[in-house]
This record gives sequence, structure tokens and C-alpha cells, in this order.
Amino acid sequence: MSASRRLTARVVIRTGSNPCGWSVEELVGGRMPDVTLAQVADGIRALELEERPVCIHVSMRSFGRLEAGAATVVDGILEAGSTVLVPTFSHQFAVAPPDDDQPRQNGLDYSQPRDSPGLGRVFSPDADVEPWLGAVPAYVVTRPELVRGGNPGSFGALGPMATDLIVDDPRDIFGPLRALARLGGWVVLMGVGLNRMTLLHLAEAVAGRRPFIRWVNGPGDVPVRLRAGECSEGFPNLGPSLAHLMRTATVGDSTWNAFPAAETLAAAAEAIRSDPQITHCGRECIECRDAIAGGPIE
Repeated sequence: MSASRRLTARVVIRTGSNPCGWSVEELVGGRMPDVTLAQVADGIRALELEERPVCIHVSMRSFGRLEAGAATVVDGILEAGSTVLVPTFSHQFAVAPPDDDQPRQNGLDYSQPRDSPGLGRVFSPDADVEPWLGAVPAYVVTRPELVRGGNPGSFGALGPMATDLIVDDPRDIFGPLRALARLGGWVVLMGVGLNRMTLLHLAEAVAGRRPFIRWVNGPGDVPVRLRAGECSEGFPNLGPSLAHLMRTATVGDSTWNAFPAAETLAAAAEAIRSDPQITHCGRECIECRDAIAGGPIE
């Protein structure tokens, strides 16, 4: 083999302690070629997640190079017959807590002023997503076949099970994740850690914690309550409790860690009940303090 061309086996799927490997990537001329839609689809199939709903959290940079950016990730999953679910939060519709609605133990210091970027605007399903969610949710909401919830704490879905996943109830922002678990779905972390897994906020609720209350602008500039999760920087502490459930693959330079939603909810909720401090981020964090204490008191 010439010095300018070498072949590498880059996708490895692991379930528990039994690895098997196969090649889907080629390194040419010292540079990894762009990851393709077909390689993403092969990664989904390697994890045995074809034709299942998958909630994805994605670092685009983790792949190295993607043939068509976020579309490569989304269309690759759809090519495998799976359904894509992503958080599509739009916090730009948030407003400050009303003076007459300030529950205790709510992860907020009400003495501190808070902005109200949502004044004068009401959410609609074509609203932009929060920039920190990344390129994939931003791309998903541009698709004409998008199914998206009707509030700023919404999720969006594409694919054959999209309408089964989107449960539009502002009192239960985790409805799509409950549906994901009920339908045998999985969460796939693509180059990101457990601190990005929204499902673990639902695990907190399953463990008995009350989600925080936040406010968004409603019709007539009337504040409307919306439930929310907040600090997730302590979620990696749940890793040992979830390791036995995890499947791993590598696509391009991106390491994928996949977790079955229902089993992950049960295991994480049990770990939180057994050791409530396990989710603490380790800082002086009012959100962690109040979540561990049980959440809002009205």
C-alpha cells in the first residue's frame, strides 16, 4: 500500500462487552473524507436502531467533516427507516416571572432582574430554535414535513413515527420523551455527553422531582407557565448506572453512545431516588439545590 493511501476500520459497534467491527470509512491522502448519508445510515443499522424512533443530541464537529452538514445526519437516520426526534426549544419567547406568581424552591432568585425577550411575540411552530441546541435542530425545523409541538418548550420530529411522538401538552413538556420510551425508542448521543441528554430531566420527574416553572409570552402579552428542566451538568455522574445499557458506534470521528429510552428512564430514576445528590453539578447552583429538594412548592 502506498504511503499516500491507507485504509482504516473506523466504525466499531459495542454492546456490553462483546465488540464486533467493520469498516465504513477510508482515510485518503492523510485526510478523512466527508462522512456520507450512507455511513450515518450504516451507523444506525449497526446499533440495530433501524425503523425505530431515535432522539438525537449531536456535536457536528465530532464527525470531522460531513458531506452535506446537518442534512447528512438527519437524512442518514431517515434512510435507515428511523424517525428523528430533537428538542426544538425557543427560549426567545420567555418573560420574567410575574410578581403574583413566584413559587418557592423554583431554581430562581426572584430578587435578581430577568429579561423578557418574549414580550410582544407569541410562539408559532415555525419559530427558530435556541442557537445552543446546535445545527441539527436548526435544520430539522426548516423541513416541510416537520411535526412540532405548539409551545416554546417543544420537540420536533421527522419520519414515519413523527406524529406518534409529538404530544403537545404544555403541562408535560416531556410528553414526546414519554412517547419515545413507550414506542421502544432510543436516545443517541453523537459526540456529546450525558449532560446533553434531555431524557434525564424526565428521569428526574419519574424519580419524584417537580419540573421547574418558567414563563413565556402568551396572547395579549399575558405570561403563561411552562415546565422546564434546568442544570444538567451533574448528569454524567449517572454514567455508571447506565453503562450496562449503552451501545457504542463510531462514525467518522464521532463516537455515538446509544441508550434505550424506557430502560434508561428506569435506571436513572432509581439512581436518583437512591442518591439524590448524584445529579448535583458540584457548583453553588440554585437549580441543582432546588431540584434535589424536590422542585417548586406552590
